Amino acid sequence: MRAIISVSDKSGIVDFVRGLKELGVEIFSTGGTKKSLEAAGVKIHSVSELTGFPEILDGRVKTLHPAVHGGILARRDLPQHLSELTQNRIEPIDMVVVNLYPFVETVSKAGVSLDEALENIDIGGPSMLRSAAKNFPSVLVVVDPRDYDTILQKLRQGNIDSEYRKRLAQKAFQHVALYDTAIAQYLNEEAFPEEMTIALKKSHNLRYGENPHQQAAFYLEQNVRQRQDDLASLEQLGGPEISFNNLLDLDAALNVLSDFTAPTIAIMKHNNSCGLACHNDLAEAYRRALTGDPVASFGGIVASNRSIDLATAKEIDATHYDAVVAPEYQKEALELLRKKQSLRLVKVAPYHHPSLSESCFDFRYIRGGFLAQAPDLLTESELQPRTVSKRQPSDAELSDLLFAWKAVKGIKSNAIVIAKDKTLLGMGAGQPSRVVSVELALKRAGDRAKDSVLASDAFLPFTDGPELAIKHGVTAIIQPGGSVRDKEVIELADKYNVAMVFTGVRHFRH
Repeated sequence: MRAIISVSDKSGIVDFVRGLKELGVEIFSTGGTKKSLEAAGVKIHSVSELTGFPEILDGRVKTLHPAVHGGILARRDLPQHLSELTQNRIEPIDMVVVNLYPFVETVSKAGVSLDEALENIDIGGPSMLRSAAKNFPSVLVVVDPRDYDTILQKLRQGNIDSEYRKRLAQKAFQHVALYDTAIAQYLNEEAFPEEMTIALKKSHNLRYGENPHQQAAFYLEQNVRQRQDDLASLEQLGGPEISFNNLLDLDAALNVLSDFTAPTIAIMKHNNSCGLACHNDLAEAYRRALTGDPVASFGGIVASNRSIDLATAKEIDATHYDAVVAPEYQKEALELLRKKQSLRLVKVAPYHHPSLSESCFDFRYIRGGFLAQAPDLLTESELQPRTVSKRQPSDAELSDLLFAWKAVKGIKSNAIVIAKDKTLLGMGAGQPSRVVSVELALKRAGDRAKDSVLASDAFLPFTDGPELAIKHGVTAIIQPGGSVRDKEVIELADKYNVAMVFTGVRHFRH
């Protein structure tokens, strides 16, 4: 049995090669791998001994040779193939162990030049992997160091069946596909290219999906134009296994918190914030957030954009939640919250909004394909809204209007938020009728709606919704504007001496 070994990731390779040599496998290797093995005292052959040709062009050409690919691709069940190998003095190669140049790691570093990136594009490695995977009934193809022990065990037992060979081939093709996707991402300069692949790597299996009868797993997107943080950095510090629905709520929470710079607490339920508040005292921010809907908060997720301190942990401890997520936890706070065995404690690096230089899409799967859009980001202009009413909002009203505008952005459409003192008092979400969303938000706010503000994620199409809110005590309204009835809605605001501002931007979230 003969093997070619050329690996960038050298973890476990020395022990693996020693095991192969014990089984009588003849090993050939390329420059860097050969040096590493020989430095560990493992004697092997150079690939140049196979090809009769030296490595040239600084190693760019070393395995691209008939003696390599002929030995890999020859079908053992075809006499003609074996005859041609004999005629050309080529011997079969039975195993290819390859993983590729660290292209992703290289281009992820700051200040990497195009020349350096191009030098880390592997050519010979993918070629050998594809050849070996194509001929997997006869050739073992190995890309994952985690498979080394199993392969050695199966070789010792003399039992490497066709199904296992096929599985290794699938991993090899997928390995190359991820690699090629990363290169295409790096070189791409188009916002929406004609062709695109989405590279995913499984983080772990989940117990089930949205419902117990649905199988599920968590995959991390591999994108060299996008920072790998957010939920990719998730670290669980306590509690049961994180579920599919937990991850959906965690994602929604990070989206909400990303728009706030002040200390903020969000309480999430079914991807909506049923509680949200900003305050310099984090414990007070939590108390205020809880007033948004103390009943709906039960069993939800608490999210913070600041480290959870002991005072905040004590407040959280008084209510049942599925999970808490924060960038950090003070020691005493973590000790207290860990006493609740049913509470998932999650640490996630602070969310960042993608920059314009990052190739980042919001993907939605629909039957037959994907919808792709740029992420929904706040713009500078909408945070300086245009007053369209006769009365200008007061400083306090404007502060609450901007809070409410950020809050409504993270709620399912049709979305309405009632807020005061940077606290969500009530919200209406996911209703086909906008006036029904207004009714739900006011019902939740109750008497607290007096001297509050209202935010609508899209324009107010009729006067019914805003008039209802005004009669319940709303004194200022923020909305995108753009309706054919804007004039009527503005006249309504002036009639009641209500301040109204337009952002010019809509934030639908279907």
